[in-house]
Amino acid sequence: MTTVSSFRLLPMTPRDPREPGRTASTLELFFDLVFVIAVSIAASHLHHALTDGHVLHAVGSYAIVFFAIWWAWMNFTWFATSFDTDDWLYRVLTIVQMGGVLVLAAGIGRAFDDGDYSVMIVAYVVMRLALVAQWLRASRRAGPARRATLVYAGGVAIVQVLWLASLLLPSGSFPAVLVVLVAAELAVPVLAERTGTTPWHPHHITERYGCFALILLGESLLASASAIIGAVDDAEALGPLIALGVLTLVATAALWWIYFWPPHHRAIGSLRSSLTYGYGHFFVFAAAGAFSAGIEVELDVLTGHGELHQPWASFAYTVPLTVFLLGIWLIAIRRYADRVVNTVLPVAALLVLVDPLVPVPFALTSAILAGTVAVLVWRTPRSAGDGS
Repeated sequence: MTTVSSFRLLPMTPRDPREPGRTASTLELFFDLVFVIAVSIAASHLHHALTDGHVLHAVGSYAIVFFAIWWAWMNFTWFATSFDTDDWLYRVLTIVQMGGVLVLAAGIGRAFDDGDYSVMIVAYVVMRLALVAQWLRASRRAGPARRATLVYAGGVAIVQVLWLASLLLPSGSFPAVLVVLVAAELAVPVLAERTGTTPWHPHHITERYGCFALILLGESLLASASAIIGAVDDAEALGPLIALGVLTLVATAALWWIYFWPPHHRAIGSLRSSLTYGYGHFFVFAAAGAFSAGIEVELDVLTGHGELHQPWASFAYTVPLTVFLLGIWLIAIRRYADRVVNTVLPVAALLVLVDPLVPVPFALTSAILAGTVAVLVWRTPRSAGDGS
């Protein structure tokens, strides 16, 4: 039986990575809800910046904002797979992180409009320090992973001090400082796991990634609904708007189909493969979030708003689609697919990318993605022991 302390706390011991039936908890699903808000706001600001023609600024700001969102989510997710106790203190510290996400979301507008990341940084630090407390608690009973938990706690804490110190520097130095601090954040798990691997549950961790993917794809379905609603109110653009709505639904369904086709849990066996899978998802998730913004940009063009014009406006959604396809192929599909799939997917990504240069990009994009799904239905992933 698990002992409970006088404070009604459970011992935070490492979870069994082979625990049968391990699934996402209701707390984890509740935690994801605040990221729906943050992703939606980030995609909205990306849409408006692209519509105004500020492409480089839009992409750069979105990448920074999405990193903060994704990294906070990912670090909690990997900690939870190893040390989730679901007692009251664990829940409170998780809710503190959720509060930080909401404040971070409130600062996204300043980041895009004025290049002011101060609110986001403070909120981000709050989230990360709550996780430091979790790592310190885990270190007490982590066993062989104790050193890793202490490296996590110390490394994350040091980087957060540096984030706060960056607020005191001249604004012109922020881009260079940002690169250094992001590199430091990415280095902490690498250093920690090399000192004593924390136990992750392959099925649980990939289920959590799948949940976040569904959140992002839901944003695209919202964009599809917007296109259909717009078609009702704008008779002049009725045909193109309906076509865009169909494209968005077909593309979103195809992305869902392709993402969940491979056996994701087989992609995170070793430390190296787990880091590749975890870090590589930044591009997959960022692309999924940006796809909905690209559809909104296309809506603006069809209804006579915005500064972008064809064919350049269509790249706002074909580039994210291409990045998503190539990303998920590289980190989860390539190793377990046969030669046919490993040829079709990158070729499909390339064809989607150049779709705006074709007179009927909507129809061609839909056909390419539907054809890719048909190939996946025809082929099946190879067994875990086959291929490399």
